[in-house]
Amino acid sequence: MPHTLLITGPGGSGRSTVAAATALAAARQGRRVLLLSGDAGDPVGALTGEPAGEVAPGLRAATAAHGLRVARVDSGEEFREELVALQERGSTLLGMVGARPLGAEELTELPGAEQFALLRALRRAAAAPRTDLVVVDMPPLHQAVATLALPAQLRRYLARLLPAERQAARALRPVLAQLAGVPMPAQWLYEAAARWDEELAAVQAVVEADTTDVRLVAEPGPAAADALRLGRLGLALQQLPVSAVVANRTLPQGSADPWLAGLAAEQEKYAAQWAGEVPLIRLPHLGRSPRGPQDLELLADAADSGGATADGLVPPHPAPRRAWAVEDRLAEDGVLVWVVPLPGAHKRELDLIRRGDELLLTAGPYRRIVPLPAALRRCTVSGAALAEDALRIRFTPDPGLWPRTH
Repeated sequence: MPHTLLITGPGGSGRSTVAAATALAAARQGRRVLLLSGDAGDPVGALTGEPAGEVAPGLRAATAAHGLRVARVDSGEEFREELVALQERGSTLLGMVGARPLGAEELTELPGAEQFALLRALRRAAAAPRTDLVVVDMPPLHQAVATLALPAQLRRYLARLLPAERQAARALRPVLAQLAGVPMPAQWLYEAAARWDEELAAVQAVVEADTTDVRLVAEPGPAAADALRLGRLGLALQQLPVSAVVANRTLPQGSADPWLAGLAAEQEKYAAQWAGEVPLIRLPHLGRSPRGPQDLELLADAADSGGATADGLVPPHPAPRRAWAVEDRLAEDGVLVWVVPLPGAHKRELDLIRRGDELLLTAGPYRRIVPLPAALRRCTVSGAALAEDALRIRFTPDPGLWPRTH
């Protein structure tokens, strides 16, 4: 599986520019790169000088020089194809109720179609042959976090609403269908759920792979600092590692103009804070909006030559994932402690609820339901504390469930 680099940031931060510059820089180093964008306006095509192809089954894409392929997701076309296929699979049932199928030409994509199309394209891109690096121009940060959380969330919903273990009568359904002359609705529904779960599992495997990480792009300033803090919190809740922060459009220091010097000083203040948290890549303001491969080369050269605490724009390898470790403090305090890294979290925005063998965690605007490790399922939650960017949840063994020692 190739290294998948997801690039996102607050709206207007220059995500597409950084994604295109990263992909082009990696390709010029000899790596086989696929640059994937879900933006209908095809900004990466304009930046690289290569019109993007559409990511359809088989992953068609335009091929540029130096081993760079540029691909764009057509969410509208994919929505039409999926809905037409769904109608065809359920044509018998639709006919029973007198429904008139919709034609592809009259279908307009619904809200949410872009996220699903991007996730499918991400799965296909990760399986693309002869690819070393997949660079993905993701939606704005808050939307990107929600999109990446979708596969696991939807699989959980399917498992609860259509549990596989309740299909005990599955063997009887073909007989009933033959007698009735039509497929049984429950059979069709379970078959559709199984297909969805299989596809969602494949996407989830890409999102959670050790070869996938996130790079954040922001123009240094107070608004971006707030957005990055919440975004990193959401990514940490989903256990998605951040490999670097790109401080984009940074102004030169030491200007004689007081106004420009004040803006540059404010940028440096926030960029210095980010550098203390994660690797920092500084990209200069070109004095114009970047356009074309030449401007991308200027940005890549600037990242490689000065002021960066990371290895330039091209990541040498994926960022490591931080596991949620369980600390054994039974001998000292009689508890087990589950350590959940949550960088930048504030106590007032955290909440947790135990429900059976799951824990519902809330961090700011984000929420995740996670299964408890086996050892913690035999315990009760006895407290939690936030310290040093980690939520430490204390679990006390339940005497009725915990193994007895003699």
